[in-house]
Amino acid sequence: MQLARVIGTVVASQKCRDLDGIKFLIVQPLTKTQEPVGAAVVAADATFQAGPDELVFIVGSREAAQAMPEPFVPVDHAIVGIVDDVALANNNTGF
Repeated sequence: MQLARVIGTVVASQKCRDLDGIKFLIVQPLTKTQEPVGAAVVAADATFQAGPDELVFIVGSREAAQAMPEPFVPVDHAIVGIVDDVALANNNTGF
């Protein structure tokens, strides 16, 4: 799982029938300190609740499809959780 921020929405004029009712959102992957890392990606919203500027958890690959109501759908990324709060421990272990 990786932190990401919702930065936009996608409107699909055609999509797989098993994805009817699923929102597609543009998310920017983040580091644990919430700095942008890599390129933004399109993620299917498995929570049915994510919205603009929310901090979310995303998964990729097969785990993304497994998060959907119908697990055999063509998605590369999925939003699987909405983050309420982030607290980083201040330790010297490097983690």
